[in-house]
Amino acid sequence: MTTLNRPSTTDGHVCGIDTAMEVIGGKWKVLILWALHEHPCRRFGELRRLLPGVTEKVLASHLRELEADGVVHRVSYDEVPPRVEYSLTEDGVRLNDALQPLAAWGRERPTARGPEEGEG
Repeated sequence: MTTLNRPSTTDGHVCGIDTAMEVIGGKWKVLILWALHEHPCRRFGELRRLLPGVTEKVLASHLRELEADGVVHRVSYDEVPPRVEYSLTEDGVRLNDALQPLAAWGRERPTARGPEEGEG
């Protein structure tokens, strides 16, 4: 998935965060990366079962985008029935490692947040 370049820089990115967000933007991409980290080398149907709620269309689209961005590797085997497996590239593993602190923050964050004490 590519976004329109912004005029402020030659490559259209202001900082590393927006470069990363261009790759992982969307509800399911980070969860796909997590699933491939936890369960390396998975077929499409296995990934779909690991991600309840994702549609086939969205999963296929996100896998293509992640492959185009160089973070997911796709191997197609010449078999009957056809078999395709997905895994993380070295860049995908590095990206997943970078997301670990975000995952820790999410686990530590209270699930139900009310108004902060002292706010008026």
